[in-house]
Parts: sequence; structure tokens; C-alpha cells
Amino acid sequence: MTTIKLDADFYQQDALVVAQKLIGKLLVRRLQGTEVICKIVETEAYIGPEDKGCHAYQNKRTKRTEAMFTSGGHAYIYVIYGMYYCFNVVASVKDKPEAVLIRAVEPIAGIDIIRENRAIKSMKIAALTNGPGKLCQALNIDKKLNGYNLISEDELYLTGDNTDQDYQLVATKRINIDYAEDYKDKPWRFYHQGNPFVSKL
Repeated sequence: MTTIKLDADFYQQDALVVAQKLIGKLLVRRLQGTEVICKIVETEAYIGPEDKGCHAYQNKRTKRTEAMFTSGGHAYIYVIYGMYYCFNVVASVKDKPEAVLIRAVEPIAGIDIIRENRAIKSMKIAALTNGPGKLCQALNIDKKLNGYNLISEDELYLTGDNTDQDYQLVATKRINIDYAEDYKDKPWRFYHQGNPFVSKL
């Protein structure tokens, strides 16, 4: 497969635009000398500083959120529940903290490595990567990759090399952000309708 990485022009757009355009794109992770490739099927946009669901709400700049203030095209990775990692793609321009959470992916290549990393009893293939914590475990994505440059580096990146564009895009409210008050019902979660790897319908 000829790899064409997504470039700065792609990432440095409004997170709402990037979140929708990422559906169908490929996430590539180099592990054990192999390219593990997954198709992105579900995302959520976070628009700081006005978004009450965003870690950078009111331009909150901390050690945790610093990666969100980089230019679009970097990784923002954080921990939830003290044990699961979440992988976000930083969007927009430097010092305008916006990001897109990658919620679910569909394995395309490297399934054996994914199964080894997940080590689950379930035989249901969708259970391997149908959630943000699951996909990070499957692809060995952790805090060491926080701030990683998805444009210029080669261990983790995204590409537009996919041919599956024949799908319906669904927009709905984001998940588990009841604290976000009037922003909890914004239709800023996007997914590939009918794809079995979507985390929640």
C-alpha cells in the first residue's frame, strides 16, 4: 500500500471538520516491525475553550492539556479511570486547543498483534477495538506518545489511503460527559452507520 500521510492542512482545521473527515481514514501503528492498520469508524470533537466538555475549557493550560495547545497534527493522550488511555488527534492551530477523540477503529491489517495486545477471552472481533481504551491497548498507545508528531514521525500516523467512502455518517451526542451542562448534548460524535466496531449506538 502506498502511504500518503494526512498533512498539516488536514489537521489544522476546526475540530468539528476534522472529526467528520477522519471517519474512513486509516490509523497506522508500527509494532514489532509490522504496520498495524485500522480504519477509523467513530470520533468525538472537543472544541476548547468554549466547550464545557473539553479538558481545555476556558483555555485551561496544564501539564495534562499542554499537548492540546500544539498545532494540529499532534497526539494528545490521557488516562481515564486511572488505567485506560485515550488517543486524540490535535486539531486547529497552535494555542487554539481543539482535539478529536478516536473512539473506535476497525482492524484492517495486523490482527494477530492486536489480539496479542488485547488478550481477551471474547471471540467477538469487534470487542478488540470498539472503544477508546480498547483501541489504545490493541495498538499499544500510551502516554509515551503524548505530543507525538503524526505528520513527520513514523511510529504512529494517519493516512487517507482508503477506498471505502460509501457510508452514511451519523452525528449524535458525545458519551459520558454529563458534567458538560449545556454542551453534553451537542451532536459532536460521529460514526460510520452500520459498522460493527462502533462503540455505542
